[in-house]
Amino acid sequence: MNKQDQPLIFELSNPGRIGYSLPELDVPEINIADVIPSDYLRVEEPELPEVSELDIMRHYTALSNRNHGVDSGFYPLGSCTMKYNPKINENVARYNGFAHIHPLQDESTVQGAMELMYDLQEHLKEITGMDEVTLQPAAGAHGEWTGLMMIRAFHEANNDSARTKVIVPDSAHGTNPASATVAGFETITVKSNEDGLVDLEDLRRVVGPDTAALMLTNPNTLGLFEEEILEMTEIIHSAGGKVYYDGANLNAVLSKARPGDMGFDVVHLNLHKTFTGPHGGGGPGSGPVGVKVDLIPYLPKPILVKTEEGYQFDYDRPQSIGRVKPYYGNFGINVRAYTYIRSMGPDGLKAVTENAVINANYMMRRLAPYFDLPYDRHCKHEFVISGRRQKKLGVRTLDIAKRLLDFGYHPPTIYFPLNVEECMMIEPTETESKETLDSFIEAMIQIAKEAEENPEIVQEAPHTTVVSRLDETLAARKPVLRYQKQ
Repeated sequence: MNKQDQPLIFELSNPGRIGYSLPELDVPEINIADVIPSDYLRVEEPELPEVSELDIMRHYTALSNRNHGVDSGFYPLGSCTMKYNPKINENVARYNGFAHIHPLQDESTVQGAMELMYDLQEHLKEITGMDEVTLQPAAGAHGEWTGLMMIRAFHEANNDSARTKVIVPDSAHGTNPASATVAGFETITVKSNEDGLVDLEDLRRVVGPDTAALMLTNPNTLGLFEEEILEMTEIIHSAGGKVYYDGANLNAVLSKARPGDMGFDVVHLNLHKTFTGPHGGGGPGSGPVGVKVDLIPYLPKPILVKTEEGYQFDYDRPQSIGRVKPYYGNFGINVRAYTYIRSMGPDGLKAVTENAVINANYMMRRLAPYFDLPYDRHCKHEFVISGRRQKKLGVRTLDIAKRLLDFGYHPPTIYFPLNVEECMMIEPTETESKETLDSFIEAMIQIAKEAEENPEIVQEAPHTTVVSRLDETLAARKPVLRYQKQ
């Protein structure tokens, strides 16, 4: 039996085998029916596998080996900054004084943790050019919603509730219009010009007295820096709106440019991306939000403040939008980000941007002869190429992504942004070596040649993975969500 044929845990089951040991019960035993209504209890005992501890360990180890992660291979997922997580971050996050504290402890007993949070806020204020920061939001999209709710509270406090529309470029992250909708706004799309940047004339056309905000990703999802950014923020401010900065692509501008200096009123950051917290698997993440001074009253409460007596949480915030997450944010991710910032220092963070931009431009130019390059210009941390010429040969971008799995690489983001046909968005990040970039480039070049000479090998990929090509339509319509014994 080879590794790909590893049996499932149910097939390993043998009656009487036990894979766990529990300590002796030191509390009174109870009848479960006395505490849970009978309607919620199973009539029959669940059929669970009976296996040894060794079988359990091998089962989950085998499953983990089938997963792709940033520690096991290159992860060029454009727009998501899947970069290496330094292990010093993990070590610091496991310090007893961080890992073993509880959010309900008295403030006097967790002053060290509160100092770290306060210091992290100060660093993020400096990095973004904002006046105040909250660490509460649990992810980027959660930060977007939090920022929009503060903008909404600001307008309502100024008796300007007619501002019901949020402008979102067609090159925006997909979470932007979703967050605006959840926050109670109507979204208006502004188109891109031929250079892949926001069309200023179209922006002026859609701005009006009902404009609550513009949500902008800069650099945008095409990897291009918005050259007219100051004029854009002035257009919105002149109309009485606020400007929101989607900081998911901050990896491209660290220590080079600050949203606050560009005229933005709100910014969210992805600590689990730009600042090397673990990313993926549903969390945990951290999406701090920074604001300019006129939005400070609306920040989620409590606010962490520094006093002569020490660090305290301030709950006396009458205009606050309220708490947006239990307790004070995902503390462990904040510890990792703080460790990264302190380890790198100002010069290190600047080098992050420089190397990320160099890596992206190097890869873009190497691939340009083999794929369509919709925007033939200098990019920032990521770039887009198109599989249009391969599509004419019967090979779709999806096929290219599947074929990359055979080379051991996670595919880039595909079919996004939506304004590029057969799009592939690639972000190498600054942590990858030239050797890794060259190896990925050679794989992409080989796939491009296969599309011309032997398209079937691409169309039927992947060939070497545990699971072959899936019927994705059937999987979406009729998913198998539970094990069925054969």
